[in-house]
Formats: sequence, structure tokens, C-alpha cells
Amino acid sequence: MGTYFQSYREEISFTVNTNRPFTLYEFNRRLREEIENALPHRYWIIAEISEARVHHQSGHCYLTLTDKEPGSKSTLMAQARGTIWKRQYQEIAQYFEAQTGHPLKSGLKILFNASPRFHELYGFSLDIHDIDPTYTLGDLARQRQETIARLQTEGLLDLNQKLALPPVPQRLAVISSPTAAGYQDFVSQLANNPFGYAFQLSLFEASVQGTEAVSSIKAALSRVTLRQQAFDAVVIIRGGGSQTDLLCFDHYELAATVAQMPLPVLTGIGHERDESITDLVAHTPLKTPTAVAAFLVDRLNEFEAAMESVFLAVREAASALAVAQERRITLLSSQVQQRTNAFLHQKHYQLECQTRTLSDKPQKFLTQEQRHVMCEEMRLSHSVQQLIRAKETRQQQYGQQLEHSSQKKLNSGVKHLTHLEHCLQTAAKQKVQKAQFAFQKNQQRLLYGAKDQLKIKGHQLQLVEMDLKSHDPEIMLMRGYTLTYVNGKLLKSLDQLKRGDQLQTRLLAGSVSSTVTKVNEPDLFS
Repeated sequence: MGTYFQSYREEISFTVNTNRPFTLYEFNRRLREEIENALPHRYWIIAEISEARVHHQSGHCYLTLTDKEPGSKSTLMAQARGTIWKRQYQEIAQYFEAQTGHPLKSGLKILFNASPRFHELYGFSLDIHDIDPTYTLGDLARQRQETIARLQTEGLLDLNQKLALPPVPQRLAVISSPTAAGYQDFVSQLANNPFGYAFQLSLFEASVQGTEAVSSIKAALSRVTLRQQAFDAVVIIRGGGSQTDLLCFDHYELAATVAQMPLPVLTGIGHERDESITDLVAHTPLKTPTAVAAFLVDRLNEFEAAMESVFLAVREAASALAVAQERRITLLSSQVQQRTNAFLHQKHYQLECQTRTLSDKPQKFLTQEQRHVMCEEMRLSHSVQQLIRAKETRQQQYGQQLEHSSQKKLNSGVKHLTHLEHCLQTAAKQKVQKAQFAFQKNQQRLLYGAKDQLKIKGHQLQLVEMDLKSHDPEIMLMRGYTLTYVNGKLLKSLDQLKRGDQLQTRLLAGSVSSTVTKVNEPDLFS
């Protein structure tokens, strides 16, 4: 590596022929000579690659180099084209990627050794002879630390880690490429786990490497967020690969999106020596897809073991409680039996005492009861007789009232029916009279109308008869007209005739036969 170039300015003056102006080619050639004379050496330059393109036929690498103003806006201050010729590109590119883990691509800041060139047709460019990879490594490390510091300042670095991962995460939203080997290994290890645990996987396809990886993974995370109630956690996986393939996982936008996910995020995006910023903000960073699968299986196994421990503890506690309760029941049974025996002995004694007492007084008790029954019988007999007489009196009163009311309602009904009968007879007579009057009126109207129609139809028949008679062929023949037939058909046009045809002309009395000797066309103007 050479020394850094300290820029300086030199004023370049052209000798202008006042008699003749330059052509554009002459001016550009003079400008090229002046640049080559003013900047004859190679110089070390710092710039950022905004575009890198390798021509598939020539093998040359064409770069678009930019210099931006420091700050959040990154205003473009300078831009130039750079060329690495095929004979040097393979060596420079391989060495750069071996040292940094990244190919020459957009977004990288490089320190390169170049010489200025100016072409009359293609303009200014830089021929790149060497690139120092140590500068790019330092710049990537600086960008990584700035991203981590920004996430820390915004409170995003451990935001996702504060979410609680369910003890049995079986409903998983997987973000990966369906063709990635890491995804296939992840699915296979979960499906063939030795404990037979079932996992519900939903694949959200995304590109996990290349320039589209950041936007593709962010879009997949957005789709997961819309269905967050259906999942326990999010898994982002890919197979290891080179350090270059992992560069997208150091992007601030992707890391911030992962940190703000409403679900715990598990990552398995690299090898043992790779750790991206996305891993730092994830809830549970793991090195590989198979490590994520093993973690999930182990978590379910730990939960199952914990549940088994709880079950054993509950079973032991239940056994101890059953033994204690059995002892208590035995003790209570003994106490109940003792108390029952004492109670029965006491009641047996009381019963014996009452039996002896009753055996001495039965006759006296029965006599008193007989007297009491006879008194009650007499009292009840008298009360029943009084009630029967009161009921009979009330029934007689009800019968008289009912008979009077029925007679009154019957008389009223007869009057009402008589009135209705009179009204119906009167109305019926009126309707019959109206109907007879209407019938007579319509009968006369129909008779007059029928006579008028007969007259009209008779007149129309006479007219039709006269018209038919006027067109009768016999009548036409009487008027002097004739009918001519040719070959048995009525002659209507000269087109039916040709020389030699036999004609039959019918008159009123008889007919005439003739032969066509000549057909004359009608003269329309005679």
C-alpha cells in the first residue's frame, strides 16, 4: 500500500487560437493531455461503491463510485466511474473477498489505488489497480457499532427479549426460503424428533440473501404481524454461507423490525462464528436452523418433564392425603359406632318405661277417647244438616233468578229475531226488484244491439257478394274480356311465350286455338 494522496489544485490554461475555435474532439484530446500531465501518478482514494457490474463477455468490472456528505441526509458530493480491467479483477476480487468476507458490491466503502483517465468519447474515469481490504473491514465494523448504538439509544436492543416465550411453542411462523437446505433440515428435525412432539409450521417465503433480502424479510414479518394471534413465536432461519450472505442481517431496518415484533423471534441464520445484529435483538439467537429445532424440542421436553414432576408430586400428595383421610374415617367410624350404641341403649330404656306406663292406663284412655268421638260426631252431624239446609235455600234462589233471567233473554231474542226476519225480507224484496229491473233493461239493450249488428253484418255480406260477382270470370267474359292459356297455364306475361307455343283463348261462348309465330316486345313510348 502506498501513501495517501494529499489533493492539490493546479490551474490548467489552454492556448486558445483566436482565429479558429476547437472542435469537441480537439478540446477533449487537449483536456486528456492536460490531465495526464497534471496527474501522472497513481493515487489512494476513499469512496463508496454505489453500483458494481461485471461485464459477462469482457470480464471487466465497472464501478460507480460516490462520495457523500457525512450526516443523516448523506448528500452526494462527488461521483466518478471506476474500471478494474479483467487481468487484475480476478486477483483483486478474490483477495478482497477472502479478507473481508464480502464481494465488491454496492454499499461498501473502499480505499483503492487508481490513476485518472480521460477518454475523448467516454469522458473521465479511474483505472483501479489495487484495493486495501483492511479499510473496508474497519468501516464495516464502524457501521456495525453505530447500528448497535442506535438500537440501544432507541430502546430496541432488548425489546423483543422482554416478551415471554410460551412454555410450549408449537405454532411457529417460519421465515425462510423454501428451497434453502437449512429450512429442510429444520423441518426434518422437528418432524422426526424422538419424543413425537407435533409442531404446526406456517412458512412465510422470503429471500434470505442478496439485495432484496431486507425488504423481503420485512414484508414477511409484516404478514406474520397481521396473523399474530395464530402463532406462538417467529423463526428466521437460513443455512450458514459466507460472511457476505449475512450482511443483510446487520441492516438497521431489519434489526429494528425484528426488535419491535409482537411475538418472540428465534433466529438460526449463521454458523458458530457468525453473529449478526439481528441475532443481538432477537429473543433467542441460535447459531443454525438445527440448533433452533433442537432448542424447541428441548423446551417442550423440559415442559413435559416439569409436568411429570408436578404429576408425581400431586400423586404423592394425593396418596398421603388418602391415607390420612382413611385413618380419619376409621376413627370417625369408631366414634359413630360408640355414640350409636349409647344412643340406642338410652332409647331402649325410654321405650321400656313408656311401655310400662301405657299398660296401666289403656282402659281409661280408650273411654275418654270414645266420649270425645261421640261428642264430635254429634257436633259434626248438626253442622252438616245446617249446611245442607243453607245450600238448598241458596239453590232455590239461584234457580228462580236463573229462570227469570232466561225468560227475559228468551223474549228479547225472539223480538230481535222477528226484527231481523222483517229486515231480511224487506232487503230481499228490494234486491229482487232491482235485479228484475236491471235484467229487463239489459234484455232490451241486448235485443236492440243484436238487431243493429244483424243489419250491419247483412249489409257487409251484400257488399262482399257484389265484390265477388264483379270478379267472377263469367262476368268478365260477358264484358268482352278473354282468357288465354299456354300449355295449360293462364297467360300473364310475354315471358311465358316462345315461337311455336299453342295458345287456347276462351270466349264467353266457345274458344279459339292459335299458334305463336312472333312475339313483339311492348313499346313503352307509343
